[in-house]
Amino acid sequence: MEDQNSHPVAGPAAVAGPAVGAAAPRGSGRTMISEAAVAKVAGIAARAVPGVYSLGSAPSRALGAIRDAVGSSDHAAGVHAEVGEKQVAVDIELVALYGTPLHALADQIRAAVYSAVEELVGLQVIEVNIEINDVYVSGPAKQTPSGEARQIKEAVQ
Repeated sequence: MEDQNSHPVAGPAAVAGPAVGAAAPRGSGRTMISEAAVAKVAGIAARAVPGVYSLGSAPSRALGAIRDAVGSSDHAAGVHAEVGEKQVAVDIELVALYGTPLHALADQIRAAVYSAVEELVGLQVIEVNIEINDVYVSGPAKQTPSGEARQIKEAVQ
Protein backbone atom coordinates (compact mmCIF):
# COMPACT_ATOMS: atom_id res chain seq x y z
CA MET A 1 0.00 0.00 0.00
CA GLU A 2 1.39 3.42 -0.97
CA ASP A 3 1.28 6.37 1.39
CA GLN A 4 -0.81 9.07 -0.24
CA ASN A 5 1.04 11.91 1.59
CA SER A 6 4.46 10.96 0.26
CA HIS A 7 4.50 13.66 -2.42
CA PRO A 8 5.41 17.26 -1.59
CA VAL A 9 2.51 19.66 -1.52
CA ALA A 10 2.90 23.06 -3.14
CA GLY A 11 1.85 25.77 -0.77
CA PRO A 12 3.16 28.34 1.68
CA ALA A 13 5.34 25.82 3.53
CA ALA A 14 7.00 24.67 0.31
CA VAL A 15 7.65 28.24 -0.84
CA ALA A 16 8.91 29.62 2.48
CA GLY A 17 12.19 27.67 2.41
CA PRO A 18 13.75 25.30 4.92
CA ALA A 19 12.21 25.01 8.36
CA VAL A 20 13.95 26.57 11.32
CA GLY A 21 16.75 24.27 12.46
CA ALA A 22 16.84 22.42 9.11
CA ALA A 23 20.21 21.80 7.52
CA ALA A 24 21.17 23.93 4.53
CA PRO A 25 21.02 22.12 1.21
CA ARG A 26 24.27 20.54 0.07
CA GLY A 27 26.25 22.46 -2.49
CA SER A 28 24.67 25.77 -1.56
CA GLY A 29 27.94 27.70 -1.48
CA ARG A 30 30.83 28.67 0.71
CA THR A 31 31.08 31.14 3.59
CA MET A 32 34.33 33.00 4.16
CA ILE A 33 34.84 34.96 7.37
CA SER A 34 37.66 37.48 7.30
CA GLU A 35 40.32 37.92 9.94
CA ALA A 36 39.07 41.49 10.43
CA ALA A 37 35.56 40.27 11.25
CA VAL A 38 36.84 37.73 13.78
CA ALA A 39 39.18 40.33 15.31
CA LYS A 40 36.29 42.76 15.71
CA VAL A 41 34.11 40.16 17.48
CA ALA A 42 37.04 39.23 19.76
CA GLY A 43 37.85 42.89 20.45
CA ILE A 44 34.30 43.74 21.46
CA ALA A 45 34.18 40.69 23.75
CA ALA A 46 37.52 41.59 25.36
CA ARG A 47 36.56 45.23 25.96
CA ALA A 48 33.41 44.12 27.77
CA VAL A 49 35.44 42.42 30.52
CA PRO A 50 35.76 44.58 33.67
CA GLY A 51 39.38 45.53 34.29
CA VAL A 52 40.28 46.14 30.63
CA TYR A 53 41.25 49.79 30.20
CA SER A 54 42.00 49.66 26.47
CA LEU A 55 43.22 47.34 23.73
CA GLY A 56 46.38 47.74 21.70
CA SER A 57 49.94 48.92 22.01
CA ALA A 58 50.89 52.55 22.65
CA PRO A 59 51.01 53.50 18.93
CA SER A 60 47.67 51.82 18.18
CA ARG A 61 46.07 53.52 21.20
CA ALA A 62 47.36 56.90 19.97
CA LEU A 63 45.83 56.21 16.55
CA GLY A 64 42.63 55.13 18.31
CA ALA A 65 42.50 58.45 20.17
CA ILE A 66 42.67 60.27 16.83
CA ARG A 67 39.89 58.05 15.46
CA ASP A 68 37.75 58.75 18.53
CA ALA A 69 38.28 62.50 18.06
CA VAL A 70 36.84 62.34 14.53
CA GLY A 71 33.95 60.09 15.56
CA SER A 72 35.24 56.77 14.29
CA SER A 73 36.33 53.68 16.20
CA ASP A 74 38.29 50.52 15.51
CA HIS A 75 36.86 47.65 17.54
CA ALA A 76 39.67 45.38 16.34
CA ALA A 77 42.55 47.58 17.56
CA GLY A 78 45.05 45.48 19.46
CA VAL A 79 43.53 42.22 18.20
CA HIS A 80 44.93 39.91 15.53
CA ALA A 81 43.13 36.79 14.35
CA GLU A 82 44.45 33.94 12.22
CA VAL A 83 41.52 32.23 10.54
CA GLY A 84 41.58 28.74 9.07
CA GLU A 85 38.78 26.74 7.51
CA LYS A 86 37.28 25.66 10.85
CA GLN A 87 39.58 27.11 13.52
CA VAL A 88 40.87 30.46 14.65
CA ALA A 89 43.67 31.73 16.88
CA VAL A 90 43.45 35.18 18.49
CA ASP A 91 46.20 37.47 19.84
CA ILE A 92 45.20 40.41 22.05
CA GLU A 93 47.31 43.30 23.39
CA LEU A 94 45.79 45.33 26.20
CA VAL A 95 46.16 47.76 29.05
CA ALA A 96 44.65 46.69 32.36
CA LEU A 97 43.23 48.89 35.09
CA TYR A 98 45.43 49.11 38.18
CA GLY A 99 44.13 46.92 40.98
CA THR A 100 42.84 44.19 38.68
CA PRO A 101 44.45 40.76 39.24
CA LEU A 102 46.13 40.24 35.87
CA HIS A 103 46.02 36.44 35.58
CA ALA A 104 42.33 36.41 36.51
CA LEU A 105 41.71 39.19 33.96
CA ALA A 106 43.44 37.18 31.24
CA ASP A 107 41.33 34.12 32.09
CA GLN A 108 38.10 36.16 31.95
CA ILE A 109 39.09 37.66 28.58
CA ARG A 110 39.89 34.20 27.19
CA ALA A 111 36.50 32.88 28.30
CA ALA A 112 34.67 35.87 26.78
CA VAL A 113 36.54 35.62 23.47
CA TYR A 114 36.10 31.84 23.21
CA SER A 115 32.38 32.22 23.83
CA ALA A 116 31.78 35.17 21.48
CA VAL A 117 33.83 33.86 18.56
CA GLU A 118 32.49 30.31 18.75
CA GLU A 119 28.88 31.51 19.13
CA LEU A 120 28.85 34.43 16.69
CA VAL A 121 31.40 33.34 14.11
CA GLY A 122 30.97 29.58 14.29
CA LEU A 123 34.66 28.73 14.29
CA GLN A 124 36.51 26.70 16.90
CA VAL A 125 38.92 28.86 18.90
CA ILE A 126 42.16 26.95 19.42
CA GLU A 127 43.98 29.62 21.44
CA VAL A 128 43.69 33.16 22.77
CA ASN A 129 47.09 34.71 23.51
CA ILE A 130 46.98 37.78 25.74
CA GLU A 131 49.75 40.33 26.20
CA ILE A 132 49.17 42.84 28.99
CA ASN A 133 51.61 45.55 27.99
CA ASP A 134 50.68 48.26 30.51
CA VAL A 135 48.63 49.04 33.60
CA TYR A 136 46.53 52.22 33.71
CA VAL A 137 46.74 54.17 36.94
CA SER A 138 44.19 56.95 37.26
CA GLY A 139 45.43 60.35 38.36
CA PRO A 140 44.78 61.69 41.84
CA ALA A 141 41.28 62.90 42.54
CA LYS A 142 40.81 66.66 42.33
CA GLN A 143 41.11 68.18 45.75
CA THR A 144 38.45 70.49 47.02
CA PRO A 145 39.70 73.78 48.42
CA SER A 146 40.61 73.51 52.07
CA GLY A 147 38.68 75.49 54.66
CA GLU A 148 41.37 78.19 54.85
CA ALA A 149 41.60 78.65 51.07
CA ARG A 150 37.81 78.73 50.85
CA GLN A 151 37.62 81.50 53.49
CA ILE A 152 40.19 83.61 51.61
CA LYS A 153 38.31 83.07 48.34
CA GLU A 154 35.02 84.11 49.97
CA ALA A 155 36.63 87.17 51.59
CA VAL A 156 37.95 88.37 48.22
CA GLN A 157 34.51 88.18 46.64
